[in-house]
Amino acid sequence: MSSKDWLEKDFYAVLGVAKDAPAAEVKKAYRRLARELHPDHNPGNAAAEERFKAVSEAYDVLSDDNRRREYDEMRSLFESGAFRRSARGGAGGQHQFDVSDLFGQGGGRDQRFGGASFSDLFGSIFSGGAGTAPRGPGRGRDVEAEIFLDFADAVQGTTQPLTLRTLGVCETCHGDGAKPGTRPRTCTHCNGTGVVNRNQGAFGFSEACRDCQGVGTVVDQKCPECHGTGGVTKTRTLTVRIPAGVADGQRIRLAGRGEPGERGGPPGDLYVRAIVRPDNMFGRSGDDLTVTIPVTYAESALGAEVRVPTLDGMVKVKVPPGTPSGRLLRVRGRGVPKRDGGTGDLLVTVEIVVPQQLSEEAREALLRFAELAPPLRRDHLERR
Repeated sequence: MSSKDWLEKDFYAVLGVAKDAPAAEVKKAYRRLARELHPDHNPGNAAAEERFKAVSEAYDVLSDDNRRREYDEMRSLFESGAFRRSARGGAGGQHQFDVSDLFGQGGGRDQRFGGASFSDLFGSIFSGGAGTAPRGPGRGRDVEAEIFLDFADAVQGTTQPLTLRTLGVCETCHGDGAKPGTRPRTCTHCNGTGVVNRNQGAFGFSEACRDCQGVGTVVDQKCPECHGTGGVTKTRTLTVRIPAGVADGQRIRLAGRGEPGERGGPPGDLYVRAIVRPDNMFGRSGDDLTVTIPVTYAESALGAEVRVPTLDGMVKVKVPPGTPSGRLLRVRGRGVPKRDGGTGDLLVTVEIVVPQQLSEEAREALLRFAELAPPLRRDHLERR
């Protein structure tokens, strides 16, 4: 596929979002469409599979802030017709914009835009260019999966199996797409570069070789298992190490564990999104854990030493005399492990529990206390 073909794709329309959609909305749209169009949910549906590929391709660009910005800049210039130019030596006619001009082909100078050359912009967006450097087999797609974690496992770290049904390396041809006993041959049309050049008027195009699809090699006798692609859909189980302190929604990158590249190309990456189940006792605030402990009025007024739960067992915490309900006590080093070393704290909220029923002796003692205790002033609450 040529760079011009890439540029003319509207990734926003593919995901069904506006051009100014925030990253969260782009991600939400992608996840919804990916679930809806995934091959596992649409067996044998070629149209759904093509849409799934298009949605993944669009998200690859729009989920990266730098690539999205560069894509927007190039689309804006392309749609505005800023690249129309007059033909040299002609009678005032015009040639339509040629993508190869951006890369200095056909005698044009490599123009600058936003501090970077157009070839730099295209190279970062489309992982390719219009030059004649060998392209080779394409990189495999990145894969995104979810893994559900208990609260304690997310804080302390764990290792869990993850079962995926994705494209994997064909075991019959070992990924090169050729029938066993044969090998792919170098494409004679592009001499193994994966790109071909052609002229149109005063300008030239460099585009992917149609004979080898930009890979640089041709499979004459295709593997009967994968039909020449080098990959087959299979179920595989991976062991995923969850680092201590992972947060809900955080993505963990496993380099090279995504889909294999076509015909032996490098694999993509696997991004595992952590879904942390809430805990019935602990909460989390950044690198700190939170917990609420009940105390009696006597303990809050006189002070006490109470046992407080942590993820590693119980600890004793001193409640100072006169502690009001809602006061925060800090237990150092009993929180979430930090990326740069160290550990967060445990934040303990004191909650005074008022008894629903009192014995007669307790009631009399409380009335006696009310007589002896200093009066509570409420003057500041009265309107004047």
